[in-house]
Amino acid sequence: MSTIAIVGAGPQLGRAIGRRFGAEGFDVALIARGAERLGEIAEELSGEGVRAEVFPADITDRPALHEALTAVEERLGPVEVLEYSPAPTPADLRRAPIVGAVEVTVESVLAQLDLYLLGGVAAVQHVLPGMLARGSGTVLVTSGAGSGPLIAPHVANIQIATGGMRNWILNLNAALAGTGVHAAHMAIAAYIGQGGHASRPETIAGTHWRMHTDRTEAEVLVEDLPEDYLERGLADKFGDS
Repeated sequence: MSTIAIVGAGPQLGRAIGRRFGAEGFDVALIARGAERLGEIAEELSGEGVRAEVFPADITDRPALHEALTAVEERLGPVEVLEYSPAPTPADLRRAPIVGAVEVTVESVLAQLDLYLLGGVAAVQHVLPGMLARGSGTVLVTSGAGSGPLIAPHVANIQIATGGMRNWILNLNAALAGTGVHAAHMAIAAYIGQGGHASRPETIAGTHWRMHTDRTEAEVLVEDLPEDYLERGLADKFGDS
């Protein structure tokens, strides 16, 4: 049985990815803060015949994230697919507010780097050696499209962090050629679950499955934003997982 670890699992995209991969026979490991919410997702997936287990951890706490992924391997076996899609909570945004390009400071960037970039590096580096040793595995990183394909100056401090993550994953994709391990980035220019078909969690999760099975795409852009998005100056909700 193969295992997918969803780091940053939430009630929308995380749930949909778990359901999609679980339907294909994967065991599902749900990693995020909030054991109660994860438990609800796991219970729902279990009711659909999917083996889903909860591994609570704060992504910004590297030792805790390492312990969670170690526990996944001990209970469910090697991680065949790592999906990383962190999303800030309201408390996160109060502690580390989103700022525009003109207002960016060192301090405003550091907290975003901790969540989006450093947490991702830690998660990938935990599972990558095993994937390389086995000659198989997939790393899927999901972020807002402001990481590169879309210019979103009103959420600039987040995009500095997600842009760094995107750049690393695209370079990792190139470096892994011929190893049997595939790395890819999904850029979401949509409010998940609030637009048309393209923004539906199950649609996006289906694209994750395609990226894992086809193994040809280094990046996929999901687009479903209102035309007045930039004028509205809304907070970045792309990564709401």
